[in-house]
Amino acid sequence: MNTPEQRPGSLLGWLGLGNSRRGGNGGDAPAGADGHGKNGAVRQARRILLDEITDFIVEHDLQVTPANLLIAHGVFSGANPGLARQISSRTQAGDAIDQQWLDEASANDDSDYDADGFDLLMTRLESTLSAFSTSTKAARSATSQYNEELEQHVAELDSVQDSDQIVSHLAVLTRAMLDRTRKVEHEMRRSEDEAKALRSNLEKAKRDAEVDHLTGLPNRRAFEALLEQHYREAQAAIESLCVAFCDIDHFKRVNDTHGHAAGDRVIKVIGESLSRITDDNCHVARHGGEEFVMLFRNVPLAEARERLDQVRETLAAREIINRDSDEPFGQITFSGGVADVFAYPDPRHALKAADDALYRAKENGRNQISVADS
Repeated sequence: MNTPEQRPGSLLGWLGLGNSRRGGNGGDAPAGADGHGKNGAVRQARRILLDEITDFIVEHDLQVTPANLLIAHGVFSGANPGLARQISSRTQAGDAIDQQWLDEASANDDSDYDADGFDLLMTRLESTLSAFSTSTKAARSATSQYNEELEQHVAELDSVQDSDQIVSHLAVLTRAMLDRTRKVEHEMRRSEDEAKALRSNLEKAKRDAEVDHLTGLPNRRAFEALLEQHYREAQAAIESLCVAFCDIDHFKRVNDTHGHAAGDRVIKVIGESLSRITDDNCHVARHGGEEFVMLFRNVPLAEARERLDQVRETLAAREIINRDSDEPFGQITFSGGVADVFAYPDPRHALKAADDALYRAKENGRNQISVADS
């Protein structure tokens, strides 16, 4: 049987990354390089990811384009779990995944964003503002010093009793120049104030870009930055780190029956419920749509699952009323998946494992929390 890199049409082969030497099962690859250890696990995970992307493109007869490769990468790397579940549901229903459907599904997905482009824009704006503010402050200081020197010279010229016409004219011109430089100094001060206001607006925009406006929780962008930070810190401190995905059960039914405004209120209720267990070591964010993501720092996997399960039980026992119609929504529940981050090569793989566990909880009847397989 051919290995993934040896199969015809494998993306590894197309990229020239195939390697017939395999570690572990009789191959001659050195231990720790391709078959054992952390490096071997990372490489193996990359091979699996590339193989999944290849199979997806080929099996559904999709064109090998940069756009399709990026979409497939998001689906199989865990970066776009919402689209991954759409594809899985469509496949199980026996519906075709063609180019038109894939383009529409990816275009309608609101969980994706160009984080790198946004960060680059912010960096450039901040750099420009900083340089402008520094320049105007220096120019205003130099102009003020120049004014003082000119005033001193004018005073000296006025004190000369026998100055001729040229000296008097020079004094007039100097006074006119003083007036002009004072106006320039005033304009520079105003420009500096505008630059400060613009910086303040930029900082507010940056904060707003990391907040979900419906729930007030951090959004996916903010959570990913938080995950990277806690991943480094927990790794250095030798502390546990867990991630969890939560998804509202039968949310489409809520929207279809009660309307999108009522659906938004349900999302807020779930967000508030999850927020009650947050602290310095537990964080919740809205990942997109009806999905939330959580981070548990220095909390063992079993305890993280237990905390999440308590929220689920409390919510399932509540009776939530549609304020517009005074009709009950019925039982509102969510399903979840929890994963130990350090059981996987990196946080991205841990998120995908948590999402897989969430999907398993959905398949097993919903309204439950599943733990990812290590």
